[in-house]
Amino acid sequence: MAMTLHCDIVSAEEQIYSGLVELLVATGVEGELGVCYGHAALLTRLIPGPIRIVEQGGVEQIYYASGGFVEVQGDVVTVLADTAVRADDIDEAAAELARKDAEETLANQQGEIDYGRASAQLAEATAQLATLRKVKNRAGRG
Repeated sequence: MAMTLHCDIVSAEEQIYSGLVELLVATGVEGELGVCYGHAALLTRLIPGPIRIVEQGGVEQIYYASGGFVEVQGDVVTVLADTAVRADDIDEAAAELARKDAEETLANQQGEIDYGRASAQLAEATAQLATLRKVKNRAGRG
């Protein structure tokens, strides 16, 4: 049996996941980060994107985090997310609409708009859609 570590994924609203995992892969500021048993202590910032875990026994779960931090201490990995949801719970139509709205806002050169906010909304919607594509590809539906 593979070595495991305890994983908690929490958001500001609720605890999303708690259990033993063989692997966690998250999207950090430096790129994808993989954490398994024996990983060095670490604290890094997350950007919007998928979080993939392989549970004890090999079952894979995919979540989405809008940002936050990953902390590794001993045999515990904690994801402190701004917002986190199971990938299956993402509303694809709403994410696509949010992406289109943000793109239109950024393309609009008239009036006063908050480019920083529109850029963040575009990044989040794009990351949600990428997470959904990853789920579909793994399930052979994409």
